[in-house]
Amino acid sequence: MAQIMAGVNNMLNNETEMKSMDANRYATKKTIAQGMLDIALLTANASQLKYILQVGEQHQFYKVMLILISLSIVLQILSGILSLSLSLMRDRRMHKPEFHQSANVINHIRTGFAFFVTMLNLFISAFDSRLPAPQGDFLSDLN
Repeated sequence: MAQIMAGVNNMLNNETEMKSMDANRYATKKTIAQGMLDIALLTANASQLKYILQVGEQHQFYKVMLILISLSIVLQILSGILSLSLSLMRDRRMHKPEFHQSANVINHIRTGFAFFVTMLNLFISAFDSRLPAPQGDFLSDLN
């Protein structure tokens, strides 16, 4: 019985430790996840660009897709450069109050780039002809 009680107490202590949130650990995981998503989006854009360049002028929206994908890649690269500069600024100069305003400006610009990249990729998805075209009414096909 004593072993069971010790095991239950151990489990309760572990749950209490798990419920308390370590902000640094959370921020690190969030940054890693964001970086992985950024790499996945950049890889997807590179794959789409490769496809468009292989198909060439035969693609129905060749020029539009080429411009949208290229712009998305350029904005992603600029956003990465801004993130890197913001990170370096945090490491070196954020203890000085005169750099707080410029860090906020860089952060706002980077957030704007992320918004525009999201919008561009929505348009890229809309113009992507690799998706199968609708084949009529689904319900009428059942009869």
